[in-house]
Amino acid sequence: MVILRKLLFPFSLLYGGITWMRNFLYNSGIFKSREYETPVICVGNLNTGGTGKSPMIEFLLKMLLPQYKVATLSRGYKRKSKGYAVLSGKESAEEVGDEPLQFKTKYEKAIVAVDADRRNGISCLAEENPEVILLDDAFQHRKVKAGFNILLTAYHDLYVDDVMLPSGNLREPSAGAERAEVIVVTKCPPGLKVAEMEQIRNKIKPRNYQKLFFSYISYAEEIFGKAISKPVSDLQKVEFTLVTGIANPVPLLTFLKEKKLNFQHLKFPDHHNFSSAEIEEISAKKLILTTEKDYMRLKSRIPAGKLWYLPITTKFIAKENGFKSEVEKFIKTNI
Repeated sequence: MVILRKLLFPFSLLYGGITWMRNFLYNSGIFKSREYETPVICVGNLNTGGTGKSPMIEFLLKMLLPQYKVATLSRGYKRKSKGYAVLSGKESAEEVGDEPLQFKTKYEKAIVAVDADRRNGISCLAEENPEVILLDDAFQHRKVKAGFNILLTAYHDLYVDDVMLPSGNLREPSAGAERAEVIVVTKCPPGLKVAEMEQIRNKIKPRNYQKLFFSYISYAEEIFGKAISKPVSDLQKVEFTLVTGIANPVPLLTFLKEKKLNFQHLKFPDHHNFSSAEIEEISAKKLILTTEKDYMRLKSRIPAGKLWYLPITTKFIAKENGFKSEVEKFIKTNI
């Protein structure tokens, strides 16, 4: 794999040149980005793979919904439907995408919409009169100019250590980070020391106008099924099967192993649409644990008594109020 990536490096230079030129045309105003009166907050990344965008959207929903009428707009990755749609919560993950369905299931008061064309999606959302719009995974959608950009980069895969696709995992050159008002290093060890934070800060070199924060993934102490929950510790009494269709299951595996749990792992690609044969194989297992995102795709196809999920949340390593303050300041200035 390492040799293959080295062989692909010339294509990375080509792709990097194309995306650099595209950004230059937008930055110089030759290509036009549309701005909006409604405060628009974009959550995105430079790398492919999981940086924790969904937990960050949920963090913002939990923070903002008590005060504002909030809408989220996602692509609805791998959904079978096309165009713009507002979720009721009764759809299937196949229709609207697993992450949007997860947002609507957990936050009923949120307006949750999907549209691959973010500009069209925002225009259609005007009918719902949101006070704040959260764009999920739209950092590279330059046709829309978000008023506030939150750029995520994972602790074990910082964008400054990466190169362009296909040799690396960058969607655009690392200089694109300059568009962000806030950079969050996600998936850090909860006990990350101040000295290492400073080392990372020196690598990222945020601009004077940018704020840098550090966060980690917190796993719940309960697992959830249909209308029921129980302590994670109950899993110590049984053998179970872990089913994941996420970009990076390693942190979850580490958490479960630290709990000294006995399980086998069935790993599938990110946003995987399970086949009938795979569902039959999974259903034959006695007890199944999965992620909340995967639960959205499996809950209608696996017997309820067998299927459980483990929720996660984003938590900040200090300065959480500072992060919230930056978001609030943007909204209050622009609402």
